[in-house]
Amino acid sequence: MEITAKTAEQLRLTAEEFELIKTKLGRTPNFNELCSFSAMWSEHCSYKNSIKWLKTLPRDGKKMLVKAGEENAGLMDIGDGYGVVFKIESHNHPSAIEPFQGAATGVGGINRDIFTMGARPIASLNSLRFGKLTEAKTQHLLAGVVHGIGHYGNCFGVPTVGGEVYFEECYHTNPLVNAMSVGILKNGETVSATAEGKGNPVFFVGSATGKDGIGGASFASADITADSAEDLPAVQVGDPFQEKKLLEACLEVIQTGAVVGMQDMGAAGIICSTSEMSAKGKSGMRIDLDKVPTRQQGMKPWELLLSESQERMLLVAEKGKEQLVIDVFKKWDLPCSEIGEVTDDGILHFFVDGKLEAELPAYELVLGGGAPVYDRPYTEPKYFEKIKAFNPDSIAVPKDLKATAEQIIQVPNIASKRWIYVQYDSMVGTGNASTNAPSDAAIVLAKPTHKALALTTDCNSRYVFADPYKGAMIAVAEAARNIVCSGGQPLVLPTA
Repeated sequence: MEITAKTAEQLRLTAEEFELIKTKLGRTPNFNELCSFSAMWSEHCSYKNSIKWLKTLPRDGKKMLVKAGEENAGLMDIGDGYGVVFKIESHNHPSAIEPFQGAATGVGGINRDIFTMGARPIASLNSLRFGKLTEAKTQHLLAGVVHGIGHYGNCFGVPTVGGEVYFEECYHTNPLVNAMSVGILKNGETVSATAEGKGNPVFFVGSATGKDGIGGASFASADITADSAEDLPAVQVGDPFQEKKLLEACLEVIQTGAVVGMQDMGAAGIICSTSEMSAKGKSGMRIDLDKVPTRQQGMKPWELLLSESQERMLLVAEKGKEQLVIDVFKKWDLPCSEIGEVTDDGILHFFVDGKLEAELPAYELVLGGGAPVYDRPYTEPKYFEKIKAFNPDSIAVPKDLKATAEQIIQVPNIASKRWIYVQYDSMVGTGNASTNAPSDAAIVLAKPTHKALALTTDCNSRYVFADPYKGAMIAVAEAARNIVCSGGQPLVLPTA
């Protein structure tokens, strides 16, 4: 097929980005290559519109064991030879279209980011936003999201120990579903998401690849509209029992000493993991896509590259130790296929039945490499004028304060959320120390250490709406206070 700017536009790339791709390749990309750029240059993968601001966040600390943004999750020293791994990430658009699977796979994906680094997840949290609770659509989304979080977390065997829920009309179309996971590992046993060592074998491990989740990264970066329901195939389908096996297999294979690098095949699937691992290791890969285990016959190269099927990892092993890897995944009854090898030319070569289907420079695809970075214009919203003009003294004090208080405690944002969190298993793993003695933050035993972690997610959305700068400061301060009031020392602030 002829590849034009119109083709790029249909893949959510701009005409300017299409020209930039042609410049970087020195030719017009084929369809498989253009699909790859579409996924990797989406906001979800490249942060092309937000990285300018994200880089202004404080990123250094004495207890950091890896640099911020260097690996799939953050890692901090907690003493006694152990580190805590943590991450929070959104799964908003999938949850807006299919709330159960959207939320469930958000939980699955964030946990994979933890154990792909060699850590065992010990706790999950979430932060949710929905429209008005009186709306039937909100009730549908809330029920599906809560069920999805509970189902995946309960089956996977990691307790949900904390979170928050907020209702406001502005979230009617696009709910916010943020999932957080925390894990523990021994210092020095971290696995990096890096591909290096010419000739080292590349393994596909975990669930077979299907057509669910194709184009999910691009979909997650687009606006939700009345037509978004047509993007249902972009939503992934999760299997928490398969992920539990994958967790144990990955932690076991790390102990063999055969693993050079490993990365979750989350957003953008194979193209993401191959390009990011190669770019980080200043290497390339030769991949035979026909060796990728599949659930459906006749999958096209671009579908194999972009599928976001869940519970999968890309693993680079040390040459000569292939059988160690194969034996572990065979023990756990998980697909394990050697699909290629690491090269030293910085180029990703993807073949199907010996035919070259895509040839891409890894560096040009990724955040921090060739992905575009934009400095977008911005203006102060008009509603700020109304907020600044508001005088709180203009509100009359109610005559019947008791009746007013009774009304306030019935507001969904004020009322107890017990009816939500009882649907989560908060005690699996016997590490949650807050079940009988509630605290401002969840207290979780950091097994196998003799320490405990205080964990929380906090934000007052109305403060952020009224003043994003001060509102964000207040959110950080609230979270820190909850940690301190629970006897903890604030250590780290993960951001979605």
